[in-house]
Amino acid sequence: VQLQASGGGLVQAGGSLRLSCAVSERTFTSFVIGWFRQAPGKEREFVAAIRWIGGSTTYTDSVKGRFTISRDNAKNTAYLQMDSLKPEDTAVYFCAARVGFLLGTVENAYDYWGQGTLVTVSS
Repeated sequence: VQLQASGGGLVQAGGSLRLSCAVSERTFTSFVIGWFRQAPGKEREFVAAIRWIGGSTTYTDSVKGRFTISRDNAKNTAYLQMDSLKPEDTAVYFCAARVGFLLGTVENAYDYWGQGTLVTVSS
């Protein structure tokens, strides 16, 4: 399984961006896509996850009400819609995949990782 993240860029505070995570294949009958981010000088942290079958989601508290994770079965793509962006959202964002139904919120729960895409929010 290969993951390709895209959609990062520079945006002003209060603005929006939509990140995409293209999944090369859906070999497994059940899997979860997660988004993580890593700010400069900080550890990578969980942002959101979605169960591909059923669409259940979970978010870290700091993005609830501002970010929305979704997926498009026909396009084999997951998305992270980010609204009301804040400077503290600045980070490299990564998408990851894990086999199974568990909405994992830690790095080691995920088996496959894409490259990161940089999001910069200016104040």
